[in-house]
Amino acid sequence: MDVFLTAVSAFLPNEPVGNAEMEALLGLVDAVPSRTRALILRSNRIRQRYYAIDPVTRRTTHTNAQLTAEAVRRLAPPGGFGPTGIECLACGTSSPDQLMPGHASMVHGELGGGPCEVATTGGICGSGMTALKYAYMSVALGLTGNAVAAGSELASTFLRAELCGGVDPAKAAELPHRPILAFEADFLRWMLSDGAGAVLLEPRPAPEGLSLRVDWIEHRSFAHELETCMWAGGLKGEDGTFTGWREAGSAREVADSRCLLVRQDVKLLNREIVRTSVDRTLPGLAAKRGLRTDRVDWFLPHYSSDFFRAELHERMVAEGFGIPPERWFTNLATKGNTGAASIYIILEELLRSGQLEKGQRLLCFIPESGRFSICYMHLTVC
Repeated sequence: MDVFLTAVSAFLPNEPVGNAEMEALLGLVDAVPSRTRALILRSNRIRQRYYAIDPVTRRTTHTNAQLTAEAVRRLAPPGGFGPTGIECLACGTSSPDQLMPGHASMVHGELGGGPCEVATTGGICGSGMTALKYAYMSVALGLTGNAVAAGSELASTFLRAELCGGVDPAKAAELPHRPILAFEADFLRWMLSDGAGAVLLEPRPAPEGLSLRVDWIEHRSFAHELETCMWAGGLKGEDGTFTGWREAGSAREVADSRCLLVRQDVKLLNREIVRTSVDRTLPGLAAKRGLRTDRVDWFLPHYSSDFFRAELHERMVAEGFGIPPERWFTNLATKGNTGAASIYIILEELLRSGQLEKGQRLLCFIPESGRFSICYMHLTVC
């Protein structure tokens, strides 16, 4: 039942976008330069990111399905591989191009090739990992001889000035003293970016080069206890209840409520995301899997902003699972926060860096604030 990642790829659209260039691409809200962009970027420490936006026309250059298909095409295991060889295709994203049909079907349509099993996984950052786990189980159980999993995001379509409202002046003034406010709807446009990644899973390691054996993937949802924290397509009431956009009385009401924008409950996020990811998840997982810090050579965390890094490390140390910072690998500063694609893009860069050696063990960490789903994955370099 062994399963190996025999190829990992990433696709980031167009040229990298620096901090000074962001607003020209996304557009000015109310024709006024942002007063908060520099403060938010100072906190999240993202220096550049990628957008599927033409810098001249400001039109979208790729759909989400096209981003994903390009990442899949870039899979290049020894001996070659192409769309015609895919037996199972599982794709996760929080920003599909349409409500129906499923995202994986649209990716399959872009790829061409032959018939194959497809599975679309929903969610936010964790959707890329549920896709990977589906693909992993398909190969582990012998249901298919290979599988491709992908995670992708087309966040920039949410972030264009034409879809955003103005910034609350009171919140803008409060931002230097409360950096967590950067995660509210009006400020998230300086956090998110576009990209896609893919992996090929097979029952044997590649005949040459390095492969990554999937030792285990563990998901934990805390939705039974915690309210919705990040959402799009609805409204959250003061009492925590959530109302979907289809409950609106008219199409005009949907537009006027701005309920299709990405939003976060910053108080809930600040209180729960690291505590739930570490205190409530890691000790039980370590006991179940025999996980020890001296047996982790690389820690690959996906976090949306460097704002969370210090607290994440402090809580891991407090739980007896402190991994030295020199063993952390992240590319948030140069690749941006690409949500469901992030862990794929991190893995691809680490594998390409030449720093991995046979026998090393990787612990990947993917939290999702949607309604608090936490994922850890353990890999061994072969």
